[in-house]
Amino acid sequence: MARPSATVAIAAVTAAVSLLVTLSGASNSAAIAAGFIPARLSGLAVPAGVPALLTPFTATLLHGGFLHLGLNLLMLVWVGNQVERLLGAGATIICYGVGAIVAALAQWAVDPSSTMPMIGASGAISALFGTYALMFGEPKRLVASQGVNRAVHAAWLLAAWVVIQWMTALLAGDQGMLLATPAHIGGFVAGLLLQRPLLLWRYRRA
Repeated sequence: MARPSATVAIAAVTAAVSLLVTLSGASNSAAIAAGFIPARLSGLAVPAGVPALLTPFTATLLHGGFLHLGLNLLMLVWVGNQVERLLGAGATIICYGVGAIVAALAQWAVDPSSTMPMIGASGAISALFGTYALMFGEPKRLVASQGVNRAVHAAWLLAAWVVIQWMTALLAGDQGMLLATPAHIGGFVAGLLLQRPLLLWRYRRA
């Protein structure tokens, strides 16, 4: 009997919560109560809700409409299944969870006093993309040191991701900050840094 997929489980819970909140018409109040608000983490006066330390996770369960949810679920299932196939369920959950935390911290670092709720799973999914990019991309042999080649490869991947996020924000105009660009970059960095430790942990008995 095959083990349940952690990626599918995360996607199912995310879809269920997001749809329930959207269909109930409580999207705005849920975003304020359970979205990640940088000012709340900074201890500033904002409306009460979920404890600030939990909001990096609860924010991943909320989305700004069906299109936002659908795109995130598509990316999550596609890249998450590929990562889980090599790293296993436990490592995939760790990558996703740490990605959510780092994404929120990146968003907080850019504007600690912001009262704009950040919602969506994009930051956590970006961590899966970072891990996926390193696992399925082949570093070019530039020097004799494999470690240096890997570092250069990771730097190029990060540079490409930053450019993509910057261009997306630029095209979005005044809505750019609503895309949580810092969170996407932070999540991707987390995925890059976690790839090797998680891979070594996964195959530690090999």
